[in-house]
Amino acid sequence: GNASFVREGLSGADAAVVELTFPADVPGIPPGVESAEGLTSLASFAVFADATSLLRPQLEASLADMQPPPSLLVTDPFLYWTKASAERLGVPKVSFFGISAFAQVMREVRVRHDPCATLKHDDVDADGNPATFTVPEFPHIKLTFEDFMAPFGDPASIAPMRELDGKLGKAIEESQGLVINTFHVLESPYVDFWNQHVGPRAWPVGPLCLAQPATARAEARPSWMEWLDNKAADGRVVLYVALGTLAAIPESQLKAVADGLERAEVDFIWAVRPMNIDLGVGFEERTKGRGLVVREWVDQLEILKHQSVRGFLSHCGWNSVLESVAAGVPLAVWPMHADQPFNAKFVVDELKVAVRVQTSDRTIRGFVTSE
Repeated sequence: GNASFVREGLSGADAAVVELTFPADVPGIPPGVESAEGLTSLASFAVFADATSLLRPQLEASLADMQPPPSLLVTDPFLYWTKASAERLGVPKVSFFGISAFAQVMREVRVRHDPCATLKHDDVDADGNPATFTVPEFPHIKLTFEDFMAPFGDPASIAPMRELDGKLGKAIEESQGLVINTFHVLESPYVDFWNQHVGPRAWPVGPLCLAQPATARAEARPSWMEWLDNKAADGRVVLYVALGTLAAIPESQLKAVADGLERAEVDFIWAVRPMNIDLGVGFEERTKGRGLVVREWVDQLEILKHQSVRGFLSHCGWNSVLESVAAGVPLAVWPMHADQPFNAKFVVDELKVAVRVQTSDRTIRGFVTSE
């Protein structure tokens, strides 16, 4: 399970961790998977989110036994079923959602205006670029069909993810508030729009990556941090590459990334997933010295804060965006699904701290060549 990870993150805090036993043998979920990191598609994520409702009896029993009794329930809106638990206990519930205010507002735009009723996935403009929808509330924002549809994943997952999205939206709507991992200065137009025109009231409490308690320095510094130290000592700058955990990127695509890094002759550190992926015969040997492939968990924020790291090739998940912004590292963004296209739009066009990685056919699911 992930209890030990949670406990470590709360070390020193006045908090208790209560473990709930995740149900076994749920159809559609690989054996032993107890968190989203073990999933490989959004279709399986929808099944996983629904399966969490089987935890409801345990949750309610634990809350009923709590002393002093709970006065507030804060839950992820993917746990949409917790509204009934809060009502049964007679306590208010607020939602905590880990996406940006920008992405949350753009979701509301999709619900209000249904742009996908007029946009089609193969519509293009006069220059051959994907056709766009102009957001009425923010006319400077133009989004494509894929931007709006990315939260639902590939065609096989659209139906279950649409259903889950409806439950998620209702969970937020029926909450007494919304806690979001952002800060007002970063996203003020979208936080204000949400609070004035949508609701429930949102409280930005981030970036939470800066609220993490300082961890005790390990006796042995991780080998990847020592490698970065050596780069800094040599006056070299490093590109950090990490493409997330949920997107199942084809091996052929990762080999093209490897080829591009080799041909670019940049110094890089690459945290790869899955850890056993084949990046091409001889790639790691040929790039040894100026490149490091890491096949284990790394502390991403510590890497981004390292003085030698001056760029981040990212899938543009919101946690990665916040960590990069907090560390002052510019991004090259390659969104693939979920809220990532919205995040990419925000950091490229509004914050102007990123450049967009272009696919060969200018679509989200297109191939990125090594060139």
